[in-house]
Amino acid sequence: MSNEGKKCTVHYTGTFNDGTKFDSSYDRGEPIDFVCGAGMMIKGFDEAVKGMAIGDIIDVHLMPEEAYGMPDPENILTVEISQLPGAEDLEIDQKVFLSNPAGQSFPVKVTAKDDTTITFDANHEMAGKELNFKIELLDVE
Repeated sequence: MSNEGKKCTVHYTGTFNDGTKFDSSYDRGEPIDFVCGAGMMIKGFDEAVKGMAIGDIIDVHLMPEEAYGMPDPENILTVEISQLPGAEDLEIDQKVFLSNPAGQSFPVKVTAKDDTTITFDANHEMAGKELNFKIELLDVE
């Protein structure tokens, strides 16, 4: 039996390998709903839930390829501060949104800055990380 294509309701806790918690639906007091296999969740999470039965609680360890992937060097952008109004006020490690030519905004983190240029990293902040999830399947529709 597979939960693929069905609406699943889960509670979960996500941790890094050092035990640091990065997300938990338990802490928010609200489970999440998603359609299993529809690409709403990272690949490894979908795969784990696919074979679960209601009431199951499992622990999964995901390599970066099953989660947010590896950082892509093409997602590192260095621009002239003079070309980007407001860039002179940004600080290293600050998170901001940039817009692509189509007008869609995307999150980036400032990774370097000097007198004339600023460097942004548009990789997902969890790219390259192994992730651990405790997943509890509450309901399937």
